[in-house]
Amino acid sequence: MRVLVEMLSPYKGRVFDPCCGSGGMFVQSEKFVEAHGGRIGDLTIFGQESNPNTWKLAKMNLGIRGIEGNLGKEPADSFTRDLHPDLKANFILANPPFNMSDWSGETLREDKRWKYGVPPAGNANFAWVQHFIHHLSPVGVAGFILANGSMSSNTSGEGEIRRAIIEDDLMDCMVALPGQLFYSTQIPVCLWFLARNKRGESGARSRQGETLFIDARKLGYLTDRVHRDLSDEDISRIAGAYHAWKLGSGYADVPGFCKAATLEEIREQGYVLTPGRYVGAAEAEEDAEPFEKKVARLTKELEAQFEESAHLERRIRANLERLRPG
Repeated sequence: MRVLVEMLSPYKGRVFDPCCGSGGMFVQSEKFVEAHGGRIGDLTIFGQESNPNTWKLAKMNLGIRGIEGNLGKEPADSFTRDLHPDLKANFILANPPFNMSDWSGETLREDKRWKYGVPPAGNANFAWVQHFIHHLSPVGVAGFILANGSMSSNTSGEGEIRRAIIEDDLMDCMVALPGQLFYSTQIPVCLWFLARNKRGESGARSRQGETLFIDARKLGYLTDRVHRDLSDEDISRIAGAYHAWKLGSGYADVPGFCKAATLEEIREQGYVLTPGRYVGAAEAEEDAEPFEKKVARLTKELEAQFEESAHLERRIRANLERLRPG
């Protein structure tokens, strides 16, 4: 998804997607670099995909665009057979399968990747999160899409894993997205952004003990009756708020849209990461028109509409009279 790439801004370094599908994230990264005057050769691409047909599509997708990438010698499952065990990436961008139940969780209870807690065998969401963290470099950042339940679930130890990640100060930003964005699922989704180093990496300011929450649920437009998309302006607004906050350049909380929250505020919310809990309600726009003038204006408009309605009624009755037989 473009908004992930715009927010992470992968200009230079190792980019990794351990559930890369047909390679869409890599293509978006290439477009971003080219659009901002960079060189795609400054990125080193790593990926992994378990589905053989999709893996072939990813290889083809990179090949026809001249993008060099290491997707492993063959398709493989990231949990049971990590093809890049020693990789520490500068950027991780991913759209993992939501709420995956058949991920071999029962056989991986002692895996070294579960630093923050053993993920439930029936749901891979927090297995993916910890897999991403495991592959981050000391200055790495990750952006990925998860089902909304990941922000608040307390079942099967998920709440404790989320709490441990938050207390380790890895949470950089959380974005709630509008519904109906995906053709493949109607499940509401959110964007997680994690940062290994919030002390001021790559020109950013220190954000220790702070997390940005963005509620973008009201953004977007309907492309048809059941699907929604984000406009260029929407993406710029979301990414712009994140970069302004991260760089310390003109950021301000906007009620109903974004809020920079402290670790203590997140603790007070029981480690629930739903942006709506933090951003509050949007401020009502001030009405500059005096009350008396508004009443007079609306009354005049209503009288004009009554008059137009009566005029239309007379015309309809006259037409009906002409249509009567005899």
